[in-house]
Order: sequence, then C-alpha cells, then structure tokens
Amino acid sequence: MTEDTKISSQNFIGTPEASLRGIFPDWKPYRIHQIFNWVYHYGYRDFAEMSNISKVMRAQLADRFHFSLPQVQNKTHSQDGSIKYLLRLDDGALVESVWMPSDSRKTLCISTQVGCRLNCSFCLTASLGLKRNLTAGEILGQCMTVNEDLGKEDAITNVVFMGMGEPLDNLGPVVDALRLMTAPEAMRMSTRKVTVSTSGLVDRINEFQKENIHINLAISLNASDDITRDRIMPINKKYPIKVLMDCLKNYPLKPQRRHTIEYVLLEGINDSDDDARRLAKWLKGIPCKINLIPFNSFESSEYRPPPDKQTFKFQDYLIEQNFSAFIRQNRATDILGACGQLAAESQNPSYA
Repeated sequence: MTEDTKISSQNFIGTPEASLRGIFPDWKPYRIHQIFNWVYHYGYRDFAEMSNISKVMRAQLADRFHFSLPQVQNKTHSQDGSIKYLLRLDDGALVESVWMPSDSRKTLCISTQVGCRLNCSFCLTASLGLKRNLTAGEILGQCMTVNEDLGKEDAITNVVFMGMGEPLDNLGPVVDALRLMTAPEAMRMSTRKVTVSTSGLVDRINEFQKENIHINLAISLNASDDITRDRIMPINKKYPIKVLMDCLKNYPLKPQRRHTIEYVLLEGINDSDDDARRLAKWLKGIPCKINLIPFNSFESSEYRPPPDKQTFKFQDYLIEQNFSAFIRQNRATDILGACGQLAAESQNPSYA
C-alpha cells in the first residue's frame, strides 16, 4: 500500500463493529467476527491472508482499510522489572505506556490523550496541557504493540487506563476501545481485568454507565474536603465531592463488584487524621476498596509523600471503619513511570 492510499484509507485497528456494519451492510455479523479474530486474536495484518473470507470481501477491506500501530521509540527498564514505553503515533505525537509484571499478572498502564486539560497539581502530565485525544486504534494499539514486543510469556493480562490523559474526557474512542478489548471475537480480555480511571467527571460517568460496559471504575479522589480538592484538582469546582459521591452511590454495579477509590497521599495536604475520618464518612455506603498511594516525587513538584508511619496510621483507621484499604506499591518510580509521572511530550517539544 502506498502512502497516498494509506492516507485516504482508515486504520482498521479500533474500528468499531457498528462502523463496519454501516460500511458493509450486507455482511453477516459472523463475518465481521471472523475478521476481528484474524486481527486481534491471531495478529494478522494482511487481509489477503484471511483464508476463510471471500476474495471479494478481502479486496473490499483492503480498499477501505490499512493497519497502523504505535511504534516503539524508546524503552526504559526499571529495577523492579517494569518497562516504560515511549510510543510514537502516526502524526509524530508521543505517549507513554508502562508494563508492570508481578507474580499473578502482567499489567499495562495505557494513555488516552496526548497531555491532559484537567491540570491536577500533583500530576506531571498536566504540565503539558492537552494536545489531542487518542483514537480508539491508538488506545488499543498500545496493548498490541507492547504485546508484540514482549512475547507470549509476558503477554498482558490486565489493563489500566491510568496513563496520560483523563479517559472519560475522551469518552467515544475509549468506549470503542473497551468494546473491542473485551469482545470475545476481538481481544478477549475479561471485564474484571480492565480498569478505567477518572478524576470525577460526573456527567461523563453518567454517560459511561449507559454504555453497559461492566469494567472496573477507579476514581481519583485525593482529598477529603472541597477546599483542598479545589486546589489540587480544579475539576472539583465543577463537580464537588458530594456530587461525585452521590453519582457513585447511584452507579449500577454487578454483584460482587465495587469501585476503586484512588487517594494520593501528600504530606501536610491530605494525610491528616481528620482527612482519614472525613474520607470514611464520604465513602460510607459506597461499595469500594481504597488504594492509598504515597506521592511519587518528581523534580519540579512542590509535594512530598508522608512518612510511612502516617501512611500506615491513615490505612489503619480506614480498616477500623471496615473499609478494604491498601497501600499501593509504587512501580517504576526510578524511570518516571509511576502514578502521575508520565509526560512523554517533554521529550518531543516540537510537536504541537
């Protein structure tokens, strides 16, 4: 395929089933599922090799679509075994993804935007501003590129939408990516092994629940009062804590499912005994587990993590109040790959 043809065609990666049905209305649904199997399960990138599809169909696909995945520009290895990927997209934009292995899983943290517009003060990505949203193909492509780079023994088992950007600020492409990621005929990931994080865009949370995709939702709360949250997470001025908590109370969950509350601990800001008590009151009646995340410092930040003693005290109080509260292990901190530390654009200042 020439570059001119590629420009005029559409990337098949990330194209929703509904779009394919619209383009090829006479095709049976099982035919589209066969194609998804070839692409997402078997890794084929040439329609001509899809032997159970007619030659006519293969030609029609080749006329309308091409395949494009993010390219690995750089890999940085952490002492804990994690790998931070710097990925170049077709237009030259850069995003970061982090692969994190453990005994029980291989988790990939993926990005949904180039930069972010929400300006959370403890997040390095916020310093970039928002350059653009990622397409569904660019979101899925991070998983596919990393899987192909690592090999089968290190294949991704879990995906967290916690990289660069606010996922629900890019709702349409994120939903399209999630449908393909969890579809039995496509990437076949269990909905229990996929988590989407949000800083609390209540209108988008309400829209997302109507999509009926039962993945895990993680809410970055990070404060127990509106004054503090206004300061560190400006989105709180639009959706105060009470509005967000009421939204979560009304969010339909499948049996045995619960929300994850992410709480980044900042020394002297949100880590006091009073903060723990207020947090417990806010979360009463909400099915949830709480991840406490001691802040991952970076050079330009004014914040620091609290002492271990205070972190454990904070956790102990929540456990006493019958919450499942965990101190989340910091991963890839030595390569700026931890929570709040992704900022690929700093390595690509010419992109705008």
